[in-house]
Amino acid sequence: MQNLCPVCRSPLLARYDLAAARRTLTLDAVRTRPRTLWRYEEVLPGVAPVTLGEGMTPLIHARRFGERSGLERLYIKDEGLNPTGSFKARGLTTAVSVAKALGAGTIALASAGNAGGAAAAYAARAGIGAVVAMPADTPAANILEARAFGADVRLIDGLISDCGKYIAERAAADGWFEVSTLKEPYRIEGKKTMGYELWEEGGGRLPDVIAYPTGGGVGLIGMWKAFDELEMMGLIDSRRPRMIAAQADGCAPIVRAF
Repeated sequence: MQNLCPVCRSPLLARYDLAAARRTLTLDAVRTRPRTLWRYEEVLPGVAPVTLGEGMTPLIHARRFGERSGLERLYIKDEGLNPTGSFKARGLTTAVSVAKALGAGTIALASAGNAGGAAAAYAARAGIGAVVAMPADTPAANILEARAFGADVRLIDGLISDCGKYIAERAAADGWFEVSTLKEPYRIEGKKTMGYELWEEGGGRLPDVIAYPTGGGVGLIGMWKAFDELEMMGLIDSRRPRMIAAQADGCAPIVRAF
């Protein structure tokens, strides 16, 4: 079961006092803060950050590619410069920070790649355990990365959904704090900072279109949430970027659903 609201069946989302946040969350203020995603502290969980310096990735003007595509203002946000090499660091810094604050001794999640390594790294930083269930055919580099950070990697014969089932069935009995996709609201909080960074990097303006390579959809949900919060704080108007979900043809459930 995903962590859904019993009434509307939507993912549970963290909420903040946005009227209070608006008083201090300004472009001038955030530019004086450390260059991590935790600079948006008014709209992030109020816990001690477990951080490796994630966020504030560069926005690179892709001139030649843009010219060939007929897009003069095409920019690529280089999420590969996050700790552990992917945007997964964003969601795991917030999820592990909250788990640590709540006294969790071990986090657990299903992963077929980068999330497992990021979870293991942040758990190691926090001084807590990590259990990662991965399909047996996961690339060796991802398995080795998670194990190198000290995670207990369980290889499962099956798909990522089988790994998710394995974690869900054992989490309560084994005392794990589950941080699989949409099982808790805090990975969304880290992912939404991509939206806040675009707002800051654009000087208070957002792109017309965002094409997003999409896995489980947490980044899409997170950026939508960021734009919603920014509008409620009066920091942007009601115009939102058009969101494009890009997925590999062999695994494209969100694309096919739409």
